[in-house]
Amino acid sequence: MDIGFGAPVAGAWATPRNITDFSRRAQRLGYRSLWTFQRLLVPTGSDMGAVYHSVLDPLVSLGYIAAATSDIRLGVAIVNHPFASPLLMAKQAATVDVLSGGRLDLGLGIGWLEEEFTGSGATMKGRGPKTEEYVRALRVLWSGSGARFTGDHYEIPAGRSEPLPVQKPGPPVILGGMSRVAMERAGRVADGWVTASAANLSKVAEYAKIVQESAAAAGRTPVRIIIRGVVRAGREEKTSSGKRKLLSGSYAQIAEDVAWLESCGVTEVFYDMNWDPVVGDPASSPESASARASEVMEALAPGRQQRD
Repeated sequence: MDIGFGAPVAGAWATPRNITDFSRRAQRLGYRSLWTFQRLLVPTGSDMGAVYHSVLDPLVSLGYIAAATSDIRLGVAIVNHPFASPLLMAKQAATVDVLSGGRLDLGLGIGWLEEEFTGSGATMKGRGPKTEEYVRALRVLWSGSGARFTGDHYEIPAGRSEPLPVQKPGPPVILGGMSRVAMERAGRVADGWVTASAANLSKVAEYAKIVQESAAAAGRTPVRIIIRGVVRAGREEKTSSGKRKLLSGSYAQIAEDVAWLESCGVTEVFYDMNWDPVVGDPASSPESASARASEVMEALAPGRQQRD
């Protein structure tokens, strides 16, 4: 199973120097991938977690990371498609793919925060069903055929949108969403599915089965199952039923959890320290945030547990 790491894009550790240093270190330690995420707005009076209070743009950040690295894959999990036309998204994704030498994984979501839809001039109605057409439009644009795209929701005049992505037929498209219909959609049209930060990982085998059965029904090969690993290293947290939350506790326990996730059909886990209260809070000390993230990155580096 592939092991990735969440890039420094939220809170106190999200600095230009840390983006460069942590990205290069992740590559050196053997991590497979680096991941960003999107948050456009924290509404006034909102009780949203500190991780969302200061977040760098995900695709701009990946372009910056591309210049500092050479072979680690670069993913966004996720950017919400209702806030950008397929024409703009295709251009941005192709640009990151070109600048990185073909390393982008494009994760798409449908969004959920009403204020972000209002501020973006987007509508929440029908955003789920629009996803499949959106993905088709991206792939037409990345094909370089110059063909016109006409759908029920999007229309793109015939023409060129270059440069084309390095990856053919385009960057892998990963879909998010924790509803059954979202999982089925990912299996039907995407290259993979990624969990939300609040996902109940104890049910991941069930989720993976839904995704893969949908892929098989559509005549497709199995797709990737990716876990955003919200790591709670050094402290055991409990679920509502009193069980230990997966990816909490000692490093040995976290490693055992990862092995169990692999047995459930997961193909990749990325440890996302942006959700750590010491790291992802903009009010934290930058030094403390960086030290905490560095400790976990080193301790959970691929193969480290086996070497220990």
